[in-house]
Amino acid sequence: MFVQFIVDAVGLGAFYALLSIGIALLFGVLGLMNFAYGEIILAAAFTLYLCRTLPWPVALLAAIAAGVLVSVLTERLAFRPLRDADPVTLMIASFAVSLILQSVARMTVLPRAQGVPSRSFMSTSFEVLGSRISVLQLVTIALCGITLAGVMLLLQKTSLGAQLRASSENFEMANVLGIRTNVVMISAFAIVGVVGAVSAVVLVGRQGAISAEMGLSPLLIGVVGAVLGGMSNLRGAVLGGLLLGIISAGLEAFLPQQLVPFRDAFLYTLVMAILVVRPQGLLSGEKVRVS
Repeated sequence: MFVQFIVDAVGLGAFYALLSIGIALLFGVLGLMNFAYGEIILAAAFTLYLCRTLPWPVALLAAIAAGVLVSVLTERLAFRPLRDADPVTLMIASFAVSLILQSVARMTVLPRAQGVPSRSFMSTSFEVLGSRISVLQLVTIALCGITLAGVMLLLQKTSLGAQLRASSENFEMANVLGIRTNVVMISAFAIVGVVGAVSAVVLVGRQGAISAEMGLSPLLIGVVGAVLGGMSNLRGAVLGGLLLGIISAGLEAFLPQQLVPFRDAFLYTLVMAILVVRPQGLLSGEKVRVS
């Protein structure tokens, strides 16, 4: 039972951390709260549906390509022309992009929810110390862990990462010092596309279905996790997502059965209590720049 709880908590926490870093990256670098993030996940999830008969590695790569493409296109067509706009305009633009993509999906390819059959290897499970562990849980932990580690290594060990971190500290000063603004913005959106696509793979594996509205819940979870950890701190966003997932799994496991339906109420009450004490987030540093 304890092993089962650890695997469930780590898997859910890693998934929530992935969602949170996708939100926090654009907010930290560009000051943009991207409410179209859920539709990046939707695009990748629909690609998985289209590729459901192809080998899983091929479907995974296709989903990542779709996520990056949609993310970069939204930057180029919707956000770049509004680069100098005020924060409210950018927020409204992100809402508009989200609603447009969701409506297009609903009117064309996803008028109703569609099932995505689970891959045969993911439906298998095995016993460890009396607990039943599924391959899907291990794949979730592996995908989330590899993606989070890759993003952090890119930010810490590469020239592009240095430019992204400099832009997150002071975007205007970074531009004055010669950092290429367009490259930074496209790179940030491309990374978010990769993160969103991996999130879609995990989400589809857990739910077994896709719909035009499926991006809303991951978006809200990502926002809450990022706020909890600190919107201006990527490590804080990861910590916030991890804590959110671990606490959620703990409530699911240890609440009395009659109170389990109210798990989210307990969860967000606890989040509110933490934010009363630390309104800037657990690891937030300086106040983030807002576009």
